[in-house]
Amino acid sequence: MVQKQSYKTYSKEFKKEVVALAHDQGYSVTDAEKSLGIASNMLYRWKQHI
Repeated sequence: MVQKQSYKTYSKEFKKEVVALAHDQGYSVTDAEKSLGIASNMLYRWKQHI
C-alpha cells in the first residue's frame, strides 16, 4: 500500500514575515533557511510572488 506524501503549508502572513526578515534585516537566504528550517528554493519562490 502506498501512502500519500503530506506537505507542510505556510500561511501568507508567515511567508511575508520570512521574506521581510531576509530582505529588511539583511539575512541571507542561506541564514534564513537554516534558522527557519525551510528550503532555499521556497524562499526564492516566495520572494517572487510577494
